[in-house]
Amino acid sequence: MSRKIIGILPNYYVHVLDLNTNITTVEIGPQNLVLQDNHSLEAGPLPFVTIPPGHYCRVEHPIDINKPIVDGKLYELRFGHREIRLHGDPFPLFPGERLPESGSATDYSRAIKRLPTIKADHGIHLSALVDMEETDTAPARKAGDEWQLRGPLTYLPKPEEQVVKMVSPIIITPGHAVRLRARQAFTDAKGIYRCTGEEWLVRDIGAYLPDVYEEVVEEVDAYTLTPNNALHIRANCNFTDQFGRGRRIGEEWLVKYDDTESYIPDVTEEVVNEVQLTVLSHHQYCVVVNPLGDDGRPRLGCRELRKGPKTFFLHPGEKFERGIQDAIILESDEALLVTAQEEFDDITEDGSKVHRTPGDRWMIHGPTDYIPRTEIGNIQRRKATPLNENEGIYVRNVQSGQVRAILGPQSYLLQAAEELYEKELTPLAEEILKEGGGVGDASIRKIAYFDGAKDPSLFKGNKRDKTRVVTYRCPSNCAVQVYNYIEKTARVVFGPDLVVLDPHENFNVLSLSAGKPKKENALKTICLMLGPDFISDHITVEASDHARLKIAVSMNNEFRVERGNPESEAMLFSVPDFIGFACREVASKVRGKVASIPFEQFHKHSADIITAAVFGKNADGEVNKEVIFTANNLVITNIYIQSIEPIDHHMRDSLSKSVQMAIEISTKSIERSAQHEAQRTEQKAKGELERQKLQNEKEAEEARKELLELQAVAAAVESSGQAKAEAQAQAERLLIEGQSAIELAKLKAEATRIEMEAELTCQTKMQEAEVQFLREQNELQIKRAKDLSKIEVSYTLFTLPFRTVLEFGFGEE
Repeated sequence: MSRKIIGILPNYYVHVLDLNTNITTVEIGPQNLVLQDNHSLEAGPLPFVTIPPGHYCRVEHPIDINKPIVDGKLYELRFGHREIRLHGDPFPLFPGERLPESGSATDYSRAIKRLPTIKADHGIHLSALVDMEETDTAPARKAGDEWQLRGPLTYLPKPEEQVVKMVSPIIITPGHAVRLRARQAFTDAKGIYRCTGEEWLVRDIGAYLPDVYEEVVEEVDAYTLTPNNALHIRANCNFTDQFGRGRRIGEEWLVKYDDTESYIPDVTEEVVNEVQLTVLSHHQYCVVVNPLGDDGRPRLGCRELRKGPKTFFLHPGEKFERGIQDAIILESDEALLVTAQEEFDDITEDGSKVHRTPGDRWMIHGPTDYIPRTEIGNIQRRKATPLNENEGIYVRNVQSGQVRAILGPQSYLLQAAEELYEKELTPLAEEILKEGGGVGDASIRKIAYFDGAKDPSLFKGNKRDKTRVVTYRCPSNCAVQVYNYIEKTARVVFGPDLVVLDPHENFNVLSLSAGKPKKENALKTICLMLGPDFISDHITVEASDHARLKIAVSMNNEFRVERGNPESEAMLFSVPDFIGFACREVASKVRGKVASIPFEQFHKHSADIITAAVFGKNADGEVNKEVIFTANNLVITNIYIQSIEPIDHHMRDSLSKSVQMAIEISTKSIERSAQHEAQRTEQKAKGELERQKLQNEKEAEEARKELLELQAVAAAVESSGQAKAEAQAQAERLLIEGQSAIELAKLKAEATRIEMEAELTCQTKMQEAEVQFLREQNELQIKRAKDLSKIEVSYTLFTLPFRTVLEFGFGEE
């Protein structure tokens, strides 16, 4: 039978299994173990477990060494138990025991751990794995209980306890706090009972170690308060704040610099925002809505005026109505129209008291600065309107409704019961004023007459200022009728003059015929031209032999009016279309006369016939010199025939041929005459040209002669000047070289002198230094000899008595 011998070193062990009894034993070295046939090596040789000082290990399934089964040799394993072993003698592991987290059977470094060391103000968070009985050093614990040990200490682990974590302290500095939450109901370190989920702040400066049932929510920084800011706080529940004031849920208030320099809101407080200091300067004001009352609550619906200079904080619930505003600065030509919206007693500018009721309006005149009261609603700034001569504005009294025109030259400021009135004109009147008095086709001759009457100041851009007095520059020898629709009267203004409309006046717009032949309503105007003027028209007539003709006539016309006589002036505008009226009357007379005579007679005496038809004849048979229309005092003083054209094509062709032949004959005559005149002018021009050529050649030769003379003089001057310049330059060069040589010699001599002087000075200095050195060296040697001699003399005097004493035998004593 084979045997096996196992050598076990000191502090080593093996596990041997007895196959007969099924018992595993531990053999410890040093020894040579002989295994029998019924023995089996289960483990080893393995080193003892050695725990250094300050370390521990955890053993699972340990044996109960206090309860041996047989004579202190057989032990049972406590499965599921753990045992903590500290520093001591090395020990082997019994069969079944094991070290958790060990790397291998022979390497126990990972299983052996350092004892936890808790520093001061730190802690270790523990929990109970099983129920623990009360001891002298610890109370009874239930499984799942948690507690904390504070340092400084070294924690000795127990198998019934589990380390949850190491707890570090929270450093609370001035101006900081820690917000905590209770994980479950407990009593904190200050003896205050905390409910589950309750939150609170810890403000104590220093290191704070949270309890096991305290959860750190956040670290809270204090708000730094200055005289320029404050905190808007809202209460989340009923409580008493840090200043001892009771607060109700939802209440809001301010914490200012006067209360504290730094503020940490409690958990029951919510910081709404940071409020900045409101500063009002001397000329500033503001209106605060819902101001704070004496009881500390906002007066809802109220308004408070605050004037500068002043500083304040807006309390919760307060707000600006329109922000910070500057005081209204009024100049001497400005004023404010104010309206009272509440009843109050006011002090006027002269110092008297006036009771104001809602709706009252009054003026505050400048120069001054004005801050409106809260009882005042609408504020309107008014500035005096400067009015030049012939300028004005329309003003309406809001109480009486009366409208009047204020004319310059003056500066007018509206009163409290007045406002600007906008005078409306018809669109046609607006357009007529913009165009200078008349509108129509550009081909109408009279349109150009109105360009000089345009007033650019009446229209700004394309719009008219309706509050400004309407004016029109009536041209010379013209008339404008203005109608007052309130008084139902009309007045006539003769030019040149400025028409100024009163608030209830308007222009009488005339619709005149224009064009050839005349077209009704072709020209719209407010200006009636009194003349002398002329009217042109085309009249279609038919002779007694049925020859139809188109006659172009032009008539001189004018109006005869007695200025100052209202009836005579009114007659001017009694006929709205005086041009059409006059043309119709003249055409009627011409047609009646031409219809009674044949074409041939009319063609020969057309001017006399038309003049007699229009003007008529007097009792003596003579043609009148003018015709007067009594309806409007229009006078036709003359009539001219511009052209007569037959409407029939054949007649027009015959007249055209005869006219062409006459024109051709006249043209040829003029052409011959012009040709002869041209030839004569050509010959004369040729002679003048030849004469001018000869004169030019003569002048050119004289100029050439002068040029040659000047060139010869210039050549002589150039040659003599060059030689002279070269000689002068050579002399100057030699002079400069000589002077340079002299200067160089002087400089060299000076340099030699300076070098010699420097060398002499250097030697002198060296000799003086050497003499000085020898002198000082000699003085030092003399001094040294003197000192040595003094020392020798002193030593001789000191040693002489001592030697004498020794000689007499006193030295032994």
